[in-house]
Amino acid sequence: MDRLGSCAIRATSSIMETKPPMPRAVLVGIQLPSVDDGAHAASIKELSRLVKTLGYEVVGTMSQKRDEVDSATVLGKGRLQELAAITGGTGVVGSKAIAQKSKARERFENADEKQPDGPQIEPDADSRPKPQFVIVDHEISPSQTRNLERATGAQVIDRTGVIMEIFHRHAHSREAKLQVEIARLKYVSPRLRESSARGGRQQGSGAGESDLDLDRRKIRDRLAELKQQLEHVQRNDEQRRSTRRDQLRVALVGYTNAGKSSLMRALTGSDVLIADELFATLDTTVRALKPETNPRVLVSDTVGFIRKLPHDLVASFRSTLAEALEASLLLFVVDASDPTYESQLEVSRKVLREIGAETVPSRLLLNKIDRMSEADRAALRAKHPEAILLCAKSPEDVSALRETIITFFEAAMVEDQIVLPYAKQGLLGDVYANARVLSEDYDTSGRIMKVRGLPGAIARLRRTLAAS
Repeated sequence: MDRLGSCAIRATSSIMETKPPMPRAVLVGIQLPSVDDGAHAASIKELSRLVKTLGYEVVGTMSQKRDEVDSATVLGKGRLQELAAITGGTGVVGSKAIAQKSKARERFENADEKQPDGPQIEPDADSRPKPQFVIVDHEISPSQTRNLERATGAQVIDRTGVIMEIFHRHAHSREAKLQVEIARLKYVSPRLRESSARGGRQQGSGAGESDLDLDRRKIRDRLAELKQQLEHVQRNDEQRRSTRRDQLRVALVGYTNAGKSSLMRALTGSDVLIADELFATLDTTVRALKPETNPRVLVSDTVGFIRKLPHDLVASFRSTLAEALEASLLLFVVDASDPTYESQLEVSRKVLREIGAETVPSRLLLNKIDRMSEADRAALRAKHPEAILLCAKSPEDVSALRETIITFFEAAMVEDQIVLPYAKQGLLGDVYANARVLSEDYDTSGRIMKVRGLPGAIARLRRTLAAS
C-alpha cells in the first residue's frame, strides 16, 4: 500500500475515533385508564421515532399503568427507583444530582450561539455509558421535570420539548423559523429557574428584578419583537395567497410521514424534500399540477400533524395551515400500512377543525398500499368505499389521482363569454391563466372569447377588464 493510502486510512480512523457517541435515552410512558394497550404502544413507538429523528439512541422503555400521572415525579416511587438505577441517579427527589441551572435556561442564554445538532457528552469509563436523557411521553410541568432530573441525574425532556426541538431543526423559511421560535420561547419561559451560579435578587437601595425576572422579561420583549416580524411576513404571504384565491387549489394534509411530500413530487414534479422521518417538511410548498392544465391547478404540501401536537405550535402554524383553509379541495393523505392509521386520520381532522377547515371538500387517500397484502387492501376498500387507494411511487396511481382532481374542478366550472377589447390585449395572458378558452371570434368591439372556469375566477377577470 502506498504512503498516501496509509495516511488516508489513518486520517479516517482518527475521525471515527473522535466522533462523539450518540446520546442515549430512556423513554417513559404512563398508561392511563382511558388509553388501551394498543394506543399506548403506538404512542411509545411514535415517541421513539421522534427521539431517533433528533439523533438519539433509544436504549430502553419504562411504562407504568396508573390512574393518573404522579403530580411530583410522573412515576410511582418504585418505578422511579428502577429508572434511577438505569440512569445512575439516586432515586431521591431531594438529591441535587444535577446542576441547578436548568437546561431551559442554558438554551435561552445560549440562543444566539451556534449549537451542535445533538448534545455533546463525555462517555463514562464503561464502554456503554449511562443514558443521559429521560424522555417522557407526556407534557409535564417544570416541577415534575426538576424532580425527575434530581432523582435520575439525567436531563429530562417531555414529548412537547422533543417536538419543539425537531421543529426548530427543520424550519427553513423565515416564517417557519419565527413561528417555531415563538412557540419555543413560550415553552421555555415557565421552565426557567434561578441558577446558584448567578446572583439571586439584586441587593441595595432600589433593588431591581431577580435574574429570573430579568430573563423572563427578556423573553417577553423578544416575543413581542418576533410577533411583530411574523405579522409583517404573514401580511406578505396573505397578499400572495390573495392572488391565488380564485385559482384551482388543492392542499395535501395529514399525519407526519404519511407520504405527502412524495405525493407532492409525483403530482407536480417539484424537487421537494422526501425523508423517512417525522416532520421532514415544515414549510408550505405550492407548485402547479403537472402536466399543466388550463386553468392551472395549484397543489400545496402542508406541515404534518401528530398526536399531542403542542397547542402553541398549532397556533403558531395557523397561518401556514391557511393553505388548507383556503383550498378548494383537501386531500387527506394517510399511511394505510400503519395499524393506527384511523387514529392518525382523526388527529388530522381534529387539527383542521381547530382552524375551521372541516367544511372544505375533501378526499381520503390511503397511501402506501404497496406495503399491504391483497386481503388487507380488500378490507380497506370495504371499510372506506369512498377512499382512493394508491401508492405515491406508482405512476398509474398518481395519474388516476390527477384525473380525479381535474374531474372535481370540472364539476364546479361554468361557461361564459368575455369580450377583450383590442386596446387591452395585454390582458390575454390573465384570461388564459384563469380560464380555459373554448373558442375565439372577433368583431368591431374586440376579441370574443368563450371560456370555462370557476365562477369566482371569471368574475375576477371581468372586474380586471372593467378596471383597466
